[in-house]
Amino acid sequence: MHSKDNSVNIKEAVAKAAGAYHHGDLRAAVIAAGLKRMAEGDGGDLGLRALARDVGVSATALYRHFPDKEALLDALADEGLRRLGALQAQAWLKAGGGVAGFKATGIAYVRFAHDEPALFRLSFTRQRAERKAEGEGDGGETAYNLLRAGIGEALPDAADPDIAALHAWALVHGLAMLILDRRVDWDEARVAEVVGLTFGGVG
Repeated sequence: MHSKDNSVNIKEAVAKAAGAYHHGDLRAAVIAAGLKRMAEGDGGDLGLRALARDVGVSATALYRHFPDKEALLDALADEGLRRLGALQAQAWLKAGGGVAGFKATGIAYVRFAHDEPALFRLSFTRQRAERKAEGEGDGGETAYNLLRAGIGEALPDAADPDIAALHAWALVHGLAMLILDRRVDWDEARVAEVVGLTFGGVG
């Protein structure tokens, strides 16, 4: 990649993340209700009937959008990944892009896991390959595109950008899991230092 191309790529990725999700219909309302239950620590009952009650409709009204609970959980997982991508895009913009922006996306990843642990775990543990339609992506594409484009800006001389992207992703995901599993205490300043060491050696 050339640096000029990297700038275009990261701007496109940010634009996609910023418009990754919207609301206004029954499907969106049910997803929002599920996210609310998870945020409140009530993720044990994410069934269609429970969420139908939350939004004030009959359970049968939801089957058009979610044929079963697996489809609902897939939708929640995708929304979690879209939300992660949007938060990373906002962090990149706030930091002014470039290397500082790339570092900010890594910190935002770990912060998202800390702030929304149930949604984070669900988003990365769903195995839906056998259920999704051919060619259908998931919410993780936005976050990965930001990561891949950020590598191009922060590490333009990387011999293999895909390996560099995987290295950066493994770092933030591993750190996030250590915090969620209570092996490491949450400390955003410390997270920033750890992320900075890997994301281009930025302090």
